[in-house]
Amino acid sequence: MDIRPLSPDHAVSPQIDPADLPAIAAAGYVRVICNRPDAEIPPSHHATVIEDAARAAGLDFVNHPVTHPTMGPQAIDRQMQAIDEAPGPVLAYCASGTRCSMLWALGRAGALGIDEVLEATGKAGYDLAPLRPQLKAFSGR
Repeated sequence: MDIRPLSPDHAVSPQIDPADLPAIAAAGYVRVICNRPDAEIPPSHHATVIEDAARAAGLDFVNHPVTHPTMGPQAIDRQMQAIDEAPGPVLAYCASGTRCSMLWALGRAGALGIDEVLEATGKAGYDLAPLRPQLKAFSGR
């Protein structure tokens, strides 16, 4: 498990395993968001399997699969809603954490500022500097 904080209430991770969910709950997360489509992974890690393990660990679960072509305003808004409506810290995962980081950065660019989201994602190991034009476009929403 490789949890990478982006803010005090949100972190991202590469693909998690069902066995990771008790440790995720113990780390203080209350909601897990899956941004990975089932078509990318074996059945042992499909969203329903992770959801069952999350609920057994006392965690809320949101299945929000996103691909780079589907990462538009609606996907960003849905991700932000899933984060903002959580009663505590959220962990989002995908294949590497990049998609989750991109969704967060695009959704927070207006509130936090482009430099701050790029700094946060960079510290977490995701260089999103090439997204600066998109971040600028989304920051005015």
